[in-house]
Amino acid sequence: MGRTLVLHPGALGDLLLSIPALRALRASAPGDELVLAAQGRIGALLVSLRIVDRALDFDALGLDTLFTASAPADPLRGLLTGSRVVSWFGSRDAHFVDRLRSLAQESVAAPTIPAESLTVWRHLLVTLAPLVAGMADDEAGREPIALREHIVDTGRRALADAGWDGARPLVVLHPGAGGIAKRWPVEGFARLAEWIVGALGADVVVHEGPADRDAVALLRDRLRVPLHALVDPSLESLAGAIHHATLFVGNDSGVTHLAAAVGAPTLALFVAANLAWRPWVHDARVRVVSADALVPTDVDAVIAEAGDLFGSRAQRVSGTRGSS
Repeated sequence: MGRTLVLHPGALGDLLLSIPALRALRASAPGDELVLAAQGRIGALLVSLRIVDRALDFDALGLDTLFTASAPADPLRGLLTGSRVVSWFGSRDAHFVDRLRSLAQESVAAPTIPAESLTVWRHLLVTLAPLVAGMADDEAGREPIALREHIVDTGRRALADAGWDGARPLVVLHPGAGGIAKRWPVEGFARLAEWIVGALGADVVVHEGPADRDAVALLRDRLRVPLHALVDPSLESLAGAIHHATLFVGNDSGVTHLAAAVGAPTLALFVAANLAWRPWVHDARVRVVSADALVPTDVDAVIAEAGDLFGSRAQRVSGTRGSS
């Protein structure tokens, strides 16, 4: 059995944007073991989601030796020699690229950010052209991930612990993001949450990770309706919880990319400058909003689109039950 090794030290959203490319790598060599070197918890998630076969801790590989022409590369030789290697890391350093190619003749080193007007997920797919035949069909591999039953069950338990009764429709909100410049103002999420509870009769759950504390605290201060929180769930548990949502609305973040990837009805709120990072799943919707100040037309547009997505999902669920 051969091995395809992918090097990508990026954050959660960056790795999730690579899924169409990872699927293309697997399809091009189905007998290979597909190995991902990434941040530990993110690599473990992609193994659990069955996107890759095995994960390695990127920081433990010692790839820094490839940046210096005279540094010994012996610890990496066994890993890289004989492997197909895709490195979305180090591509701008000539020493790194040359030494990588000397160890793995079948290799690609490419930047993660497109130079042209491509989406990031499509750019990552295009970078594989030297290794993967038939790259013209860049629409392949864009179906949502089918979660294993134990992940779905783990998510349901996490939601029950957060206060969801399992009966009312569920809307998951993610008001945080990696930076203020990517966050829709919390007042917008507050108005959306109050509309969800009042007009849709749904429960609202927010995801609260370490980077979301301030955004969630501000949201609580502005709300006059009940709010449940998933506080620091594992990524696997979060994926399972989002699977149960009738609607997910979130900022440009790894959590929003996860929601789209697992097939939740997703409304992603992006600033115009970051649209290249939008999700790859066909059915995910993207709404351009202002992060600088709350614009009334943004609130109206988000509520309208959220209502449309919620209604579409509710109709599908009702139809499925009626036909069973």
